[in-house]
Amino acid sequence: MTDAPQPQKTPLVFFRTEAGVEPVREWLKGLPETERRAIGKDLLRAQWRWPVGMPLCRPLGSGLWEVRTDMHTRRIARVLLCLYREHLVALHGFIKKTRKTPNEDLALARKRLKELEQ
Repeated sequence: MTDAPQPQKTPLVFFRTEAGVEPVREWLKGLPETERRAIGKDLLRAQWRWPVGMPLCRPLGSGLWEVRTDMHTRRIARVLLCLYREHLVALHGFIKKTRKTPNEDLALARKRLKELEQ
């Protein structure tokens, strides 16, 4: 009898600037604890189930994904990430205020993805 393969957790790391700042970690620290926990729980779910689709994760194209968190505070959070060297990398996080993901948030995540790949 063969053992079923154990689920693998895809490691998650935070994007770090050249100055050593982790913008997503800093953003999370500024949120209320209940919102931090909700986002953290969804990030953990994404790690254990990667690759995962809707409603938790949505592909944004060009290697970007968003982890979608609807919080009990009625706010909506998004963490934009990529898969890089078998790690999920949290590139950008924000509270969503409009139906469509703002272009400036996508541009920032793409810029950080390019920095990562250099």
